[in-house]
Amino acid sequence: MTNNDTLRSLRYALNINDAQMAEMIAKTGVATLPSQVENWLKRNGEDGFAELSDPMLCRFLDGLIIEKRGSRPDGSIPEPLDFLSNNEVLKKLRIALNLRDEDMNAIFQQADFVVTKAELASFFRKQGHRNYRKCPEQVLRKFIVGLTKKSA
Repeated sequence: MTNNDTLRSLRYALNINDAQMAEMIAKTGVATLPSQVENWLKRNGEDGFAELSDPMLCRFLDGLIIEKRGSRPDGSIPEPLDFLSNNEVLKKLRIALNLRDEDMNAIFQQADFVVTKAELASFFRKQGHRNYRKCPEQVLRKFIVGLTKKSA
């Protein structure tokens, strides 16, 4: 799943428009126009398609966190990651939406997908930890599908 696919899926799952997405990214210190967001949401091959970089997807997710949870107490804005793994995307969504394990499992159940508590915890461990597990694309995709069904 490309960053553009992830952004497109999250837009529908969270029921937000291009202007709101641009505002969220702007909260991380980068002015973004709704037309830029529109180009990121286009499918590969369409006129005006623009590839979404990992740092910009990270900025959107950090903006979503700021939108849903508020700014950090010290007012600082996190630096975007150069490489954004599926684990990081899942972690940032969990933070933004203030989800607990039970909430996440309920979302996975919406997509008819089973993730054990131990497996879910392994996705949030630090890389290098003996119980760390890389989050497969299918897991992230099913989570977003569950979010879409939950918000419908």
